[in-house]
Amino acid sequence: MKSLIPQFVTDDIIKRALFEDINYIDVATDFLIPEDSFSTAKFVSKDDGIICGIDIALRVFEILDNSVTSQIFINDGEPCKKGDIIAEVSGLTRTLLKGERTSLNLLQHMSGIASAVQEYQDICDKTGKNCVVAETRKTLPGLRAIEKYAVLAGGGRNHRFNLSDAAMIKDNHIDAYGSITGAVNALREKIGHMTKIEVEVRDIKELKEALSLNVDVIMLDNMTTAQMKECVEITAGNAILEASGNITAERVKEIAETGVNIISVGAITHSVKAFDISLKIQKS
Repeated sequence: MKSLIPQFVTDDIIKRALFEDINYIDVATDFLIPEDSFSTAKFVSKDDGIICGIDIALRVFEILDNSVTSQIFINDGEPCKKGDIIAEVSGLTRTLLKGERTSLNLLQHMSGIASAVQEYQDICDKTGKNCVVAETRKTLPGLRAIEKYAVLAGGGRNHRFNLSDAAMIKDNHIDAYGSITGAVNALREKIGHMTKIEVEVRDIKELKEALSLNVDVIMLDNMTTAQMKECVEITAGNAILEASGNITAERVKEIAETGVNIISVGAITHSVKAFDISLKIQKS
């Protein structure tokens, strides 16, 4: 798949990362490498997984020098094996050296997310249940757009992008306002007709209260597998059920088997392991 993110968004992320890494000169590169030195660099996978962010990784070099050329062999959302060449980029050696770290940081992070999501989603799919994996708002500051895109590349679905997308009444909202019923009714007097309401519930009593209000989505917060199964039976398809809290790869299968619709996982963005990729430069 091709990146779905507008280029001005990714360019902003890249430029901020480059400014952080090169705010004046690259002392080693600029003093060691001749100005006219030309090289080709290959992105090589050092693990098995799903690639994501290759267009963005190559864009790093284009921003540094629009004369670079590149070729992609493995696109976003496609699997790769250890040793596979993902892409190659050719240009001035200085450009390749200056963009190497920023390019790899973005590609490794996004591919790590896509690979983790695919692992979770594959487990869900094997249960035969109609359950999808989604991320949360637990994203790294400034990187939410590319992280959410990586979730899609891995076969998952996106949760709300930000606080303006939907009205999500969490436990602190309920405790601060006083009740689920009061909070939902107050919201409905003010929100637009396109805005969905999700309510976080902590037990069966709160689930039944949320169901009586015909909310769109109900989040089952930190519940046991047995509690989730009971919630699915009580809900009987009258609301979308989202399982969240303490979700690990080891628990995904049993949670999906309860019949919940969505499993949202904060760890796939905020603490995902970077996918191991190297950039090998070959001087021409």
